Amino acid sequence: MSALRTRIRALADPVRGTQSQRFFRTGPGEYGEGDQFLGIRVPVLRALVKEFRNLPWEEATLLLHSEWHEERLLALLLWVQAHSRAEEAIRVAIHRAYLEHLSWVNNWDLVDASAEYLVGPHLPPGGGRLLTRLADSASLWERRIAMIATFYGIRRGEFGAALRMAKRLRGDPHDLIHKAVGWMLREVGKRDLATERAFLDEHAEHLPRTALRYAIERFPEPMRLQYLRLGRQ
Repeated sequence: MSALRTRIRALADPVRGTQSQRFFRTGPGEYGEGDQFLGIRVPVLRALVKEFRNLPWEEATLLLHSEWHEERLLALLLWVQAHSRAEEAIRVAIHRAYLEHLSWVNNWDLVDASAEYLVGPHLPPGGGRLLTRLADSASLWERRIAMIATFYGIRRGEFGAALRMAKRLRGDPHDLIHKAVGWMLREVGKRDLATERAFLDEHAEHLPRTALRYAIERFPEPMRLQYLRLGRQ
């Protein structure tokens, strides 16, 4: 672990770190308030995952507890990598560890890099009680996990959990949830347009404008305008 931390710190770019703080809204009252950045690009972190792929997954927990955003992201990427090649018992252990450490999965990129892979494969059809609990959480990030985790099923042509979460989260007050809902609905539509349209026909008038715009982004213009007229103003 010390060798990995030494490599990470050597890659830091303070100028990029300052830029990242603005991009990820780390100011007072913003969603990433207080987060700190070393200034390391994601492709560089993914290269480190390959370099340290034999690091025991349990050791990555130390990185997940870091004050530095990139170290937390690297920890999650290491868990995803370990999960993808592990036997079932280890996969379950990583999944459970992820759920026990959700307070450290605390920005949208951390959620998006991990929820599909560390939650999605462990869900029953429809998402089960875990997704319901996450969707009803006071934590913005747990609610986003509930939506993004359904991407695993979407990729496999299983849309029930995604549609259930989209309905449950349609009234969420936060823009980052609106974007997640719209994104997952758009992914459903890429695979089954009729299913997405059936959902929108019933729920478009209740969707926040941002969610609806994301959901219909790939629609032909006449169809897109039709749904925009139905949506919330």
